[in-house]
Amino acid sequence: MDTERELDLFAGVAVTDLGRAVGWYDRLFGEVETSEPNDVERVWTVAERRHVYVIVAPEHAGHALVTLYVGNLPAMVDAAARRGIHAETEEDYGNGVHKMIYRDPDGNEIGLGGVLAAE
Repeated sequence: MDTERELDLFAGVAVTDLGRAVGWYDRLFGEVETSEPNDVERVWTVAERRHVYVIVAPEHAGHALVTLYVGNLPAMVDAAARRGIHAETEEDYGNGVHKMIYRDPDGNEIGLGGVLAAE
């Protein structure tokens, strides 16, 4: 990959029910910019030029594996928990790096990774 090139990211997640997915991802991501490009998709801008989107595609739902590394993992985990979204499991990679694993209503894995606490 050319490191001089600008980088945009669109990570797609197939779901069975748009309304149910939108509610869940809104609670996971909190107050971020969203857009509705059409009647089967919703896009969340999780960082500048980096987006996660859901699309109604029942035949593919439940198979996504997406991990976002965040600068303040404890704050994001706490904020999601206050909105009713809780990690299903946690992985510890050593050196203080953790991955909190969430599952959306279709079973898609959405991971939040970063430093959980000073070790």
